Order: sequence, then C-alpha cells, then structure tokens
Amino acid sequence: MSTAEATPLSACPACVALPATEALAEARRRAAEAGIVLSVPGLGDAQDMTRAEEAARALPGVGRARVNLTQKRLSVTATPEVTAERLIGALAAQGIEAHELDPALLTSTENELRGRDLLMRLGVAGFSMMNIMLLSVAVWSGAEAATRDLFHWLSAMIALPTLAFAGQPFFASAYASLKARRLGMDVPISLALILSSAISLFETIKGGEHAYFDAAVSLCFFLLIGRYLDFRSRAAARSAAEELAALEVPRAIRLEDGAERLVPIAEIAAGDLVLVRPGGRMPVDGEVTAGQSELDRSLLTGETLPVRAVAGTLVSAGEVNLTGPLTVRVTAAGRDSSLHRMADLVAVAESTRNRYMSLADRVARRYSPSVHILALASFIGWMIHSGGDVRLAVNVAAAVLIITCPCALALAVPSVVTAASGKLFRKGLLIKDGTALERLAEVDAIVFDKTGTLTLGTPDLVPGAQRAGDLAVARALASGSSHPLSRALAAGDGPRAEVTEIAERPGYGVEGRFQGQAVRLGRADWVGAVGGEETSAWLQVGNEPPVEFRFADRLRPGAAELVAALKAEGIPVKLLSGDSAGPVARLASELGIADWKAGVLPAEKAAEVEALRAEGRRVLMVGDGLNDTVALAAAHVSISPASALDAARVASDIVLLGRDLAPISDALRIARVARRRIKQNFGLSLAYNAVAVPVALVGLATPLIAAVAMSTSSLTVTLNALRLR
Repeated sequence: MSTAEATPLSACPACVALPATEALAEARRRAAEAGIVLSVPGLGDAQDMTRAEEAARALPGVGRARVNLTQKRLSVTATPEVTAERLIGALAAQGIEAHELDPALLTSTENELRGRDLLMRLGVAGFSMMNIMLLSVAVWSGAEAATRDLFHWLSAMIALPTLAFAGQPFFASAYASLKARRLGMDVPISLALILSSAISLFETIKGGEHAYFDAAVSLCFFLLIGRYLDFRSRAAARSAAEELAALEVPRAIRLEDGAERLVPIAEIAAGDLVLVRPGGRMPVDGEVTAGQSELDRSLLTGETLPVRAVAGTLVSAGEVNLTGPLTVRVTAAGRDSSLHRMADLVAVAESTRNRYMSLADRVARRYSPSVHILALASFIGWMIHSGGDVRLAVNVAAAVLIITCPCALALAVPSVVTAASGKLFRKGLLIKDGTALERLAEVDAIVFDKTGTLTLGTPDLVPGAQRAGDLAVARALASGSSHPLSRALAAGDGPRAEVTEIAERPGYGVEGRFQGQAVRLGRADWVGAVGGEETSAWLQVGNEPPVEFRFADRLRPGAAELVAALKAEGIPVKLLSGDSAGPVARLASELGIADWKAGVLPAEKAAEVEALRAEGRRVLMVGDGLNDTVALAAAHVSISPASALDAARVASDIVLLGRDLAPISDALRIARVARRRIKQNFGLSLAYNAVAVPVALVGLATPLIAAVAMSTSSLTVTLNALRLR
C-alpha cells in the first residue's frame, strides 16, 4: 500500500525531570498493589460500563473489575498470570477499545474526595439553615422571653457545630492567606462567620432579643454553593503531562540470549533488544534490527498513512506496530523517550497557560482589602461615636462585614459558567476548565489540526471504475489484514470472493489464492504498479494488470460551515498538519484556508502557536492527537473532539462530544455573552454594595438584615446568570 517515507521524530528538548527514584519506586509499589489500569475511551454510558466489567471478570484469575466512567478507566485486580494484553484482547472481542496505562504515573483520587467533602459540607449547612430558620420564625412571631431564649440556645446548638464543620474550607484558606501575609477573599468571609456567630452567642448568654445564627449559617450555605459550583467547573481538568506519561507502555519484551522476558520499562536500558509484536505500542525509542512491518504514526505525527518499517528504521515510543513482529535496539527508554519528552513540553506549556488570571481573581485582589478597611473604619467610628460601646461597635462592624461579604462575587463567575456550560453541553460541547469561557471569549485566531479534527481520520474507498469481481476479491483479502486501508475495504458492504490461503506479508500487503490464481493486495511496487500521490491500495489477480483502489479521508461534518463562519467574522484561520503536503493542500483548498503548513512536528506546532501569541494573538487550538498535545496546552484555549486520544482531551479546555464541528462557532458566541453576564454580575454586586454599605455604616442594618441583603444580592446574580439558559 502506498505509504510515506519513514522519517524519525525529531528530538524534543528535555525540560522537566521525573520524580526522584525513591518516589517513583514507591509509586510503582502502590501501582502493583492497585493491579492493571486500562484506558477505555469508547465507553459512553452505564450499559457500556457493565459490558466492560463483565468482559474483564470473565477472564480466569480476575478478582475485581471496576470502571470509572468519568475518567474512562478500567481498574482490574487479578492474579499475576492475567496480563494487560489478555484483558485488552477480551475487551476487543466485545468491541471495546482499550489501552494500558501505567498506574504509577496516574493522579490520585484527591480531587474526587475534595468534591465529595464540599458537597457534604454544603448539605450539612443547608439542612442546619432550614432548621434554624424554623426556630427563628417562632422568635420573629413574638415568642415570650423564656421561649425566645430557649430557641436561641437550640439555634446555637445547631449553628456552632455546623459552622465549625461546614466553614472549614473558608477557615483553612483564610489561615493560609494570613500565614502568607495576604488578604484573600476567604479572610473577610471567615471574619463574617466568626463575628456573626460570636455576637449571637454573646446575645444568647446575655438573654438579648436578637441572635443571628440563621444569618451566619445562611451566609455559609450560599458561599458553599459558590465554592462547589467553582469546583465542579474545574473538576474535569487533570494534568495532560501525567496522562501522557501514563500512556507509556509500562512493560516490554526484552530478548536475552534468544529468550523472551517481560520486564518493566524501568529495567530497559540503551542497547537492549526488545520485541514488539503486531498490534503492540512501541515501548521505547530505537532502531529496527530485524523484521518488516508498518507503523501507525498518526497519533504522534498526524500522518494518515502507515509508514513502512524495515531494518534501520528509527522508531519512537507511542507508535503502533501494525502487521509484523519487529526487533528493536533501544536508544532511549522511560523518561528519556520522545514520548516522555513530549510530556515534559506539555507540563511547561500548561504552567504558562495556568498563569492566566480570571476576571474574578482580578476583582478579588482589589475588593478584599477594601472590605477590611471599611469594617475597621466602622468599628473605630462607632467606638468614638458611642463613647466606647464595644457591643454596638462590634454589631455594626459585623453588619458591614456581612453586607460586604463577597458572596455575590463568589457566585458571579461560577453561576454563569454553570449556566453556559449547560447550554453548551446541550449543543455537544463539554467545558472542563473554569476559566475556559473567559479565555474563549478573547479568541482572535484559530489553529486547526487536519487528521481527526477537520477530517474524521479514517480512510474511505473512493468509488471508481473497478469491476465488481475485483472489489469482491479485494474485500476478501482485506479481511485478513489490520492495515487501515484494508479495514476500510473490509468494512464496506458487498459480496466477498472465496479467497483461500490468505497471509499477510508485513510491510507489503496481503496475498492468497483465488480460483487457482495468486492474488495480492498491497503496495504499488509489490504488484508491479507505479504509485502516485494518491492514497491507494493495489490489487493484482494472476497476471492481469494491477487495479487501483483510491481512498480519501472524509471531511468532518460542519467543518466547511465553521471555517466559513470564522472567516465571515474576520478571525484568521491556520491549518497545521503532520501529514504530507498533497492531502493538506487539497483540504486547505476545499475549505478555503490560505494559511497552511504540512509535515509539522509536535514541537513545531507548539512553536507556531507561541509565535502567534508573541504577536499578541489569543489562539484557539483545535486538535486530537499526541502530536497536538503540546500545542493544545500552549494555546490560550483549546478544543478536542471526543474521539481524540485521552492525552489530547486532557490537555484541552473543551471537549467536542459529537462529530459536527459547527457548535464551535456557537461556543465562541456563547462565550462572549457569558463574559458580558459575568461583568454584569460584578456590576450588580458593586451596585448592591454602593447602596447597602452606607446603610450598614450608619448603623441602620443589624447582622440579620445584612444577611438578608447579602442573600438577595446572591439570588440576583444567580438569576442574571440563568438568563443564559
């Protein structure tokens, strides 16, 4: 079959080292206890999850199999004779794609536990708030002094433990801020909670008429809503560098005096010989010393066609061996491999992008100190005005703190992000990062990958003048090969000829016998034909002239409409692909993209994105493969299709759930609207403060009235955000 010339990946500069040897050894020990972890990117619902778990449990020796549907991972605990290869085979028999991950390099469940912890504290605060409100209603209705005092004590017994438990996220953050000599947003929040509950307890002990436990718990409840919404908007984001590192094959077959031995990658050294069987992922960088095959480099370089591998061909970790066994002499393994160096580049790019300061952070940096100044000024002013009445001065200061408490500000962004995320999800886009919408609204340049992004990444047979009999023979031969073009032929509907003795010739194609004649399907030079620039497979039946079968990568639905819409808005579009110039030029011409480059390596894609950023552009990168991962992390904001490799989806801020690209245009529009809503929310919050703060400063607002005003402002902000829906 026609293929591009084999070219090695360029070496990426090493950037960041792996953890210390001791830490890695400990991680691997824990990983061994955890068992085998597989990435199962194709799982979509609970039915798929059950099917995957049952397929794994059906293997003898498997003790436990659990799917994490959110992370698309299958964790298996089994006896030593159960290997990842056997599990992958069992899943493949059920039509489930799976890849082995290295558990030692995966993130822990810390984020999941934090989410559950926040949700639990939110539930406790909400339940307590409702019970205290019931007691408060009785007090407000004119209860006698004895009943009022009893209900105040009951409220205290509910509120104080609730605040101590539910307020922990704010207290811990405030303590950390004060230790670092900063005034974060959680400092005034914590002060408001402590002061309102302390004043309420003091009034209860003294038998006072007013206690504000309901205000304190309500304040905590609303703030926890904002904190949980913010957490949920960020929860999907994980480190792409860790996911990339986990994709490295954790074990390899080392050849020792002619014998095969399965060993961890950590034990592989330069100069070792490793065996890579057909269908396996390349575990190391190296040079082929024996065997012939074809390599799928599409995830690494974007090349649509497999590359022929023979003795002397340079290979890189992460490539897939398609048709024949290869013996490879190792030049780099583990942290020295090109795949791991790419992970290092992603980590550096992520750290650059993570320095983006959201609008909420910029407002908080200016807002928080002013709250403390106002509260302190009110306390000093009322101490002077009242002749030293500490009780009155503290009440006024607490009211100021509560009324200026940044609850509405805390909800301003998460409420909009949640509403916009829901709307985009219904359009087929999943927002993973809390600041993605803000960054998407600033986009003024877009970079696209080709294979798997603007196209579907799978070859389709182009209808031609082939005879029906030739097509039937070709389909029969193709059924005996794992080559992408063979799979495309075999997937077509139609009759198949009776071809016998089918055998694959690694690096060349498939041969067999049909009606007593030798038949071949494969490369042009193998069947005596002259190949061109087209993606083709050639069939020869006996001594008849070879017949060409042409293939083309289908355009992804909505691609033409999206590019046209972007050009109509005046947003420059650039196409960067690792594929050869011919297919890239044809696609660029079809879509009307004037600015394109072919044969671009992963580091070069990231460099192109950085060059646009240096010009002052805010770049949206849309890509799907390992070769796009560094550029996705380096871009101002990034989008990957759901069909993309796990590492690419992790590196991106937004995932396109369907096949259609058209929703990306909607996402840009909704992001701009969302940014306006966020600014409106900040405006509403500041307008509320402009009215409410003077009222509190002159002593006309009790802490309870301040809490009601604060809650009203929070509800206003939330309702404004819901207009997006």
